[in-house]
Amino acid sequence: MESEHLQPGRLLVANPLLPDPNFDRTVVLLLAYDDERALGVVLNRPSETSLTVPLAEWEHLAATPAVVFVGGPVDHRTVICLARSFSHPAGSEPPGGWTAVTRDVGTLDIDLNPDGLQSSLSEVRFFAGYAGWGTGQLEGEIAAGAWWIVDAEAGDIFCDDPDLLWKNVLRRQRGALALVSAYPEDPAQN
Repeated sequence: MESEHLQPGRLLVANPLLPDPNFDRTVVLLLAYDDERALGVVLNRPSETSLTVPLAEWEHLAATPAVVFVGGPVDHRTVICLARSFSHPAGSEPPGGWTAVTRDVGTLDIDLNPDGLQSSLSEVRFFAGYAGWGTGQLEGEIAAGAWWIVDAEAGDIFCDDPDLLWKNVLRRQRGALALVSAYPEDPAQN
């Protein structure tokens, strides 16, 4: 069953035939998953909004490009911060307000003072909005072929060229899925 593979830290890669324009060629990092909901952020939708406007105090920690990303179609007033934590010695804790998604990446409380986090974090990225699914909704979309579930690699979450992320994630997969990376933007022009 596909839901066995759904867990925080995995990527959902959109099938190019997915009819929802909100998810055209997107890569979603799954942040939370349980029987009642699934929640993630779109990793490859940078906006034109520089961090200098809404979140200038965080700019020195921002991954390139230092803009706010569109995290998904749900509630653009909600801001989610992803942060990469430095490796911590055995027994030490990551910064307070940090909740693990992968071994070294987690969500971070944006009400924290960023100046006090420089020794704990190597980079941050901000997402306005998120992708969310109710009970059984994501599983149904996966069963219909709208999404592929794949492992994330270290460079995916804070990649500096998000426009290539969808293609690059698919290209490294095995078998027929790698071929999908060459699917044209407009199949009629093929």
